[in-house]
Amino acid sequence: MNVHSEKAPVVTMRWVGEVDGYLELIDQTKLPSELVQMPCHDVETVWEAIRALRVRGAPAIGIAAAYGVCLGLQTFTGSSHADFLHRLEEVSSYLESSRPTAVNLFWAMNRLRTRARQEDQRESSEELLACLLEEARRIEAEDLEACQRIGAHGAELIEPETGVLTHCNAGGLATAGYGTALAVIYAAHEQGKAIHVYADETRPLLQGARLTAWELHQHGVPVTLICDSMAAQVMREGRVRCVVTGADRIAANGDTANKIGTYSLALLAEAHGIPFYVAAPTSTFDLSLSSGEQIPIEQRANEEVTHMQLFPTAPEGIGVYNPAFDVTPARLIRGIVCEHGVISPVNTDQIAKFVSR
Repeated sequence: MNVHSEKAPVVTMRWVGEVDGYLELIDQTKLPSELVQMPCHDVETVWEAIRALRVRGAPAIGIAAAYGVCLGLQTFTGSSHADFLHRLEEVSSYLESSRPTAVNLFWAMNRLRTRARQEDQRESSEELLACLLEEARRIEAEDLEACQRIGAHGAELIEPETGVLTHCNAGGLATAGYGTALAVIYAAHEQGKAIHVYADETRPLLQGARLTAWELHQHGVPVTLICDSMAAQVMREGRVRCVVTGADRIAANGDTANKIGTYSLALLAEAHGIPFYVAAPTSTFDLSLSSGEQIPIEQRANEEVTHMQLFPTAPEGIGVYNPAFDVTPARLIRGIVCEHGVISPVNTDQIAKFVSR
């Protein structure tokens, strides 16, 4: 079953041309006031776009980085397969340094490394680059299909005439299209379930206000924007009966890293007897980590907290703690929706079964 929204899905990015082409992506820092298409002609621009959150969301970061590798290898001048692999390692390691938490970035880089090693019979760097571009396009296509399947599986969990709370942005802007958590919402909406979405603003960078509310509004899905600190109140009032979020990395036991504030929502959901679901493709699982305690948490700039865009909102020189993510323990998660179905109960054995598919 595919998810078909009332309007075309957001096209977060696209590769223009062939091996000598370039990457074009939506500059998400400009939304919702401007819809700006940003051309990326070199790997440095892609690195900056990932770091500055011009492109964000774990699956989208992985896709952008895959295309970034292709850009970085367009200027390769060596002649041997070994030289090509060496340059590939330089470029992929450079992109991996952009942001540490979203595992899809590292997963995508390893896919390109593996593909390049397998193509040791290719006679020219142009052929090798064409193989990597093909692999990057395959990663993008697979993500789009996974999102559609996540929507189909997740919609079965949503009751009719239900208020659904989501946090940050796990929509088309965070993926190849449709999204993860928002794919669930789109599918339920298409089935006529008359759902109403409550979108957390998601401090400090307001991805919920700027991106999720914009996406849902574009798709004609009823949405109400709330401050992060209002979540408990809307739950107490009975306005929300389900929480669905995305993920940036999921450990082998189901502990899940997502945008800061997600853990708080999971605790609130438990306190109010509300199911808390995570939606993510299997590329977001990191089975090398036994628990969420091992997930690296990105620390971001103080200015994201002390300023609203360019305007100061805190005293100059004040101390700031700014982790971009927190980790929700598996015990608080009712189910994880992936492209293969709903993982429930959330534990190591169940996750291993689903990911192995």
